[in-house]
Amino acid sequence: MAGTRSPVRGRDALVFAAGSAAAVLVTLLVVALAPSRRLWSASSPFLAQQSRTTFYDDPELSYTMDGRVAGWDAKRAAWLRSRGLSRPAAVSSRVVMVSGSQPEPCAGKDGDHLLVRFLKNKLDYCRLHGIQLLYNRALLHPAMASYWAKIPVLRAAMLAHPEAEWVWWVDADAVFTDMDLALPLDRYAEHNLVVYGWPKEVYEKRSWVGLNAGVFLIRNCQWGLDLMDAWAAMGPASPEYEEWGRTVHAELSGKHNAESDDQSALVYLLLKHRDTWGDKTHIATDYYFQGYWAEIVGRLDGVAKRYEAVDRGRKGGPLRRRHAEREHVAYAAARNAAVRGVVPGPDGGGQWGWRRPFVTHFTGFCSS
Repeated sequence: MAGTRSPVRGRDALVFAAGSAAAVLVTLLVVALAPSRRLWSASSPFLAQQSRTTFYDDPELSYTMDGRVAGWDAKRAAWLRSRGLSRPAAVSSRVVMVSGSQPEPCAGKDGDHLLVRFLKNKLDYCRLHGIQLLYNRALLHPAMASYWAKIPVLRAAMLAHPEAEWVWWVDADAVFTDMDLALPLDRYAEHNLVVYGWPKEVYEKRSWVGLNAGVFLIRNCQWGLDLMDAWAAMGPASPEYEEWGRTVHAELSGKHNAESDDQSALVYLLLKHRDTWGDKTHIATDYYFQGYWAEIVGRLDGVAKRYEAVDRGRKGGPLRRRHAEREHVAYAAARNAAVRGVVPGPDGGGQWGWRRPFVTHFTGFCSS
């Protein structure tokens, strides 16, 4: 409220307003003095592409969770053809990473500082691997907050990026601890969803912690959109939300409350509709697609020492010095090849060996 606004905040607001006004005046002056010309020429390839009707011209298309998108595979394929991207090789390895945090400041003392550092970590990884990062801090559905907020964001990202074959959700509190490793997408050719977890825990023990829904990879296809809809139907935007809470509490082992959270809901869908969802989902712990921080942090010094020993032992080879960033992929491949023969463990780390963990997942630093 205006009556409680501090003098410093009021001064900052005036400075911001004055700066904005100056920027607008400068922009108008530049436009007025610049030679008159069209932003796009009549023969612009961009305008030629825009003249073709695509699914974006459908007035019924919505980025919200209000209705199902039908025929997505055909619509996306037509859009790709109109942009000259119809060859599988042109899109099969395209990934968009999506992450985000709550609109309000963290309750924890250092939470916002850590969020910035973890965001920079994601930006660095994406830059090195040619991945676009979308970071969201808005609630796209008022009822779907906290861990449910990612569902409408992911659905919107799939529609906004038909050029991407995969959409990769990474929680804000997850950090890349192996910047060299690229996603082994060839490994997932027959799957549409990739999560870190234990199939036996999901399908036999029915454990609600049989997988972790904080980092996952989903294919941009009709199946993926339909999973988003089925998943959201168990969330707080559904009129059956409380009933779903009682259902997952009764059906899943180890769950101590009657709340339908995102992870329990995903386990339930895979377990109860395995032919629809489970058969196209890759659940594995073959490497640290995401690893729990408590398993990892105490071993990182030992991991670093082994990597440093490999670097010191490679004289005159491709690891003799750092390379340009645009050569990172080739440099990373050489580095991994050198490490693979000396340091035990799988690429991306794991619960055995001393390889760098791909992703280390912390929990709760923003709220504690």
